[in-house]
Amino acid sequence: MKIAVLMSGGVDSTVAAALLKEQGHELLGLTMRQLEDDSALYAARTAAEQLGIPHHTADLRAEFEQTVIAGFCSGYAHSTTPNPCVECNRSIKFGLLLEKARILGAHKVATGHYARVQWDDDSMRWLLKKGLDAQKDQSYFLWRLSQQQLARAVFPLGALTKRQVRQIAGARGITAAESKESQEICFIRDDYREFLSSRLDMPPGDFTDTGGNILGRHQGLHLYTVGQRKGLGVAAAGKPRYVLRLEPESNRVVLGDDEELYQPGVCAAQWNFIADEAAMAVGQRVQIKIRYTPRQVTATIARRREDGFVFVFDTPQRAVTPGQSAVCYRDDVTLGGGIITSPAWPGSDF
Repeated sequence: MKIAVLMSGGVDSTVAAALLKEQGHELLGLTMRQLEDDSALYAARTAAEQLGIPHHTADLRAEFEQTVIAGFCSGYAHSTTPNPCVECNRSIKFGLLLEKARILGAHKVATGHYARVQWDDDSMRWLLKKGLDAQKDQSYFLWRLSQQQLARAVFPLGALTKRQVRQIAGARGITAAESKESQEICFIRDDYREFLSSRLDMPPGDFTDTGGNILGRHQGLHLYTVGQRKGLGVAAAGKPRYVLRLEPESNRVVLGDDEELYQPGVCAAQWNFIADEAAMAVGQRVQIKIRYTPRQVTATIARRREDGFVFVFDTPQRAVTPGQSAVCYRDDVTLGGGIITSPAWPGSDF
């Protein structure tokens, strides 16, 4: 089988390629140019040469700008905190690059994600499963993939730990064995607030408490996110204040105490089912992640809406953040995911 490996030059994608080659697959390396900095492209080309596989590039700078970066900025402009990796995986890596791989004659696309994909005879669907390394599991970033995309996805590292991957790289003399972890947002080198300020011009407004009392002035809603404590510049009587929510209609940032950040539930829209829809029936119990950490919590599906769900947590959760992803699991199977629209505030219509 001919497989295109999406190569960044880092240890994960390089080891993924090495393992597939050892399994006897016909490979080609494929790297996108999404930024002006070509260092990743050069590193990927070097890794492909070391493995003895052909390497191709796809110049996707314009598409990456229009889809991923513009979407990231638009999220902050609308007072949400988006996750650009989720959109990049759907529209770029398993969208445009998947199509490029097809043109080059590849049947599937492999990446260095720590996740697993498996066909399920009972539901007649492709399942997305967690990577076995709980600390590195990246299924959270892949919830928007369609059945067609999952059918052509290969994740060679899904059953490995990061430590094992580095050991494999070292044993095979792979140059990237000790490469640093990739940064969280590939197109931002330093402070994301500086990046946003260079692209968004949003007016200052008021910091208030939950009673509407003015506490000070903020410098633009795009500079704040739910749960933030640092950089507020608001004095409090001996205790820290946190961002509870952003109110774009009044251009206010509402501050409060840490305990006020805890919410009993979450609303999520733009839902994508991965497992059978029957697994997401109202009243079902699920495990849910509301941010990319190994930690997940148990929740009950309280209501199904037109394009999403309302969940009630067993235990109130801190800093439910609009724009982030809510991803549901049962054991190691990803049931589906959506975009958080709001916490389910006390007294709201569940």
